[in-house]
Amino acid sequence: MSAAPTMLDTPRLLLDQARLEANAARLRERAAALGVTFRPHFKTAKSVEVALVSHGGKPGPATVSTMKEAEALAAAGASRDMLLAATMIPARLPRAEALVRAYGGRLLLVVDSPEMAGLLDAAATAQSEVLVEVDSGEHRAGVPPEKAVAVARAIHGSRNLRLAGVMTHGGHSYGTDDPARLAEIAEDERAAAVSAASAIRAAGMPAEIVSVGSTPTLLHARHLEGVTDVRAGVSLFWDLAQMSRGLCGWDDLALSVLSTVIGHNRATQALILDAGALALSKDVTANAFAPGTAYGTLGDAETGAALPLHVTIVHQEHGTVPVPDESWFARFPVGSLVRVYPNHACLTAAGGYGAYDVIDGTGSSVARWSRVDGWH
Repeated sequence: MSAAPTMLDTPRLLLDQARLEANAARLRERAAALGVTFRPHFKTAKSVEVALVSHGGKPGPATVSTMKEAEALAAAGASRDMLLAATMIPARLPRAEALVRAYGGRLLLVVDSPEMAGLLDAAATAQSEVLVEVDSGEHRAGVPPEKAVAVARAIHGSRNLRLAGVMTHGGHSYGTDDPARLAEIAEDERAAAVSAASAIRAAGMPAEIVSVGSTPTLLHARHLEGVTDVRAGVSLFWDLAQMSRGLCGWDDLALSVLSTVIGHNRATQALILDAGALALSKDVTANAFAPGTAYGTLGDAETGAALPLHVTIVHQEHGTVPVPDESWFARFPVGSLVRVYPNHACLTAAGGYGAYDVIDGTGSSVARWSRVDGWH
């Protein structure tokens, strides 16, 4: 790819294979050092090929957010041990049962209330393994550790559900860039899950699995005693939000959006790109710790080297990039290419691309990997 005018259609979702492989190796090594199973989350990647890369080129445990992701990984033989991290509902249960019948293996489901456990039990036509979701501080979903036993009893006492353990997500770890505070949150996350599992076992019920997970807590946990597996997803790609918290560097960023300079607005002294809100998302989470990042930072189209330019305004299909002076118009003529590195890789990748253009270290395209977008 070149900064010169090109016939390549844009915007395109670029995935740097070498960086992806290095990121995956780092996560595997970290999980191994902590003595836990690495169960990477595919809500970001939504890709069979990325799933295989995450385990060094072979199948392995996985976390998914949708049944469509689970079905794709199972059909490709990329995983036979999956955890569906979003609360299961009765209308979705037939797909989960059908997947296990068709491919075998394990699909762990999640609930956080006796009511939902009862609804699933009534709707079930086969046995399903279920985890209790514990709230370790994010306050999004899950029950406090001390209330996990009540949910476990509803699962354990049902006809069609089998209690398999507990899980939690320390998502509030994204609220700080302080390593010491991140280590504290990682311990809170671990302690919440382990204490819930211990209480369930003390009540005479099984809790084989104790699953935790977020990228910051995986990297900052002092130890994970009592935990069986750890989930993390965005760290396979990284993004500006993670970089702003000191979790990665520019050279770790594996995901970017290739965009064409479609205009020069000389009145406002800005480049106009064909990457807008749909291509980048409207996520601005990096700005809390890196003010001025706006909707994304530009990089050189060929090398990915960082440029001191940011997308500051997004319309549906247009992105505005203010430039310091008119010399940038000569550097990036109309029709030239740039990369945009996004704030939040998960939302950017879900922007309707349908696939990744996989690139090597020279910026050359080497493959095209499909994404598993949507729910149905």
